[in-house]
Amino acid sequence: MKRLLFSFLFLAVAVTAISQTAEEIIAKHIEAIGGAENWKKVNSVKMEGTMQVQGAEVAVTQTILHGKGSRQDISIMGMTGFSIITPEKGWNYMPFQGQATPEAMTAEDLAESQEQLDAQGNLIDYAAKGHTVEYLGKDEVDGTGCYKLKVNKKGGSPETMYIDTKTNYLLRSVTLRKANGQEAEVTTNFSNYEKLSEGIVIPKSITLPFGEMIVTKVTINGTVDEAIFKN
Repeated sequence: MKRLLFSFLFLAVAVTAISQTAEEIIAKHIEAIGGAENWKKVNSVKMEGTMQVQGAEVAVTQTILHGKGSRQDISIMGMTGFSIITPEKGWNYMPFQGQATPEAMTAEDLAESQEQLDAQGNLIDYAAKGHTVEYLGKDEVDGTGCYKLKVNKKGGSPETMYIDTKTNYLLRSVTLRKANGQEAEVTTNFSNYEKLSEGIVIPKSITLPFGEMIVTKVTINGTVDEAIFKN
């Protein structure tokens, strides 16, 4: 009986330790990127950058109005497409992929894209947003030691985050995406972090499966006309 009781106590302590570790990692990460207080002041983000895709330069602009709308404009070879997401609707228009008119997102794709309306990031007040976080131990990203966290997002696919054990910056994110009835892992790498005048720290290099985006300009809390989120 004593041995059984000891086993349950050991299990309870172990589970608590894991939970506390996840909380500690999140706290250190948020502190490293400018602190929760500064991030909670972020109501809008406009990020501009360029990337090379198969030898062609692509201009990308991402505009997020917290909780209300997200718009990504992509310009290449004289053509400009867009992806718009709102809490209720979403549209994609990619003329360089043969689309003649904007197409409405399916309910599934719209649900998977809702996290893009969060200008502050999933880990800021994650519990209040309905997310849960699991600590999965340590791992490596290109030889750099990392904490591995799994973020189970409310209404969305889970995301695995790799946070540098020394800098506490996010180095890699792996998300399971669902689109058109199929699932695929999407890996995004982050580097070249820079502190902005607003006190927050962001990556200026974002490597996606199809290329590296170099962020050239970031505007925090600039005026955003909600009309840009209408098709």
